[in-house]
Amino acid sequence: MSKVPLNTPAPDFELPDYYGKLVRLSDFRGRNVLLVFNRGFM
Repeated sequence: MSKVPLNTPAPDFELPDYYGKLVRLSDFRGRNVLLVFNRGFM
Protein backbone atom coordinates (compact mmCIF):
# COMPACT_ATOMS: atom_id res chain seq x y z
CA MET A 1 0.00 0.00 0.00
CA SER A 2 1.39 3.42 -0.90
CA LYS A 3 1.83 6.16 1.69
CA VAL A 4 -0.53 9.12 1.75
CA PRO A 5 1.16 12.53 2.01
CA LEU A 6 0.46 14.63 5.10
CA ASN A 7 -2.32 17.22 4.93
CA THR A 8 -4.13 15.33 2.16
CA PRO A 9 -7.93 15.59 2.51
CA ALA A 10 -9.69 12.28 3.02
CA PRO A 11 -12.11 11.23 0.29
CA ASP A 12 -15.76 11.66 1.19
CA PHE A 13 -17.56 8.44 2.10
CA GLU A 14 -20.75 7.36 3.80
CA LEU A 15 -21.36 4.74 6.51
CA PRO A 16 -24.31 3.83 8.73
CA ASP A 17 -24.13 5.09 12.33
CA TYR A 18 -25.14 3.11 15.41
CA TYR A 19 -28.83 3.72 14.62
CA GLY A 20 -28.57 2.83 10.92
CA LYS A 21 -28.71 6.45 9.68
CA LEU A 22 -26.24 7.15 6.86
CA VAL A 23 -23.58 9.67 7.83
CA ARG A 24 -21.10 11.26 5.42
CA LEU A 25 -17.59 12.35 6.33
CA SER A 26 -18.35 15.73 4.73
CA ASP A 27 -21.06 16.25 7.42
CA PHE A 28 -18.17 16.88 9.83
CA ARG A 29 -16.13 19.26 7.67
CA GLY A 30 -14.19 21.73 9.82
CA ARG A 31 -14.28 19.45 12.87
CA ASN A 32 -11.82 16.84 14.09
CA VAL A 33 -12.90 13.28 13.32
CA LEU A 34 -11.49 10.04 14.71
CA LEU A 35 -12.43 6.88 12.83
CA VAL A 36 -12.05 3.45 14.38
CA PHE A 37 -12.53 0.33 12.29
CA ASN A 38 -12.77 -2.80 14.43
CA ARG A 39 -11.71 -5.98 12.73
CA GLY A 40 -13.83 -9.03 13.48
CA PHE A 41 -12.18 -12.27 14.46
CA MET A 42 -13.49 -15.68 13.48
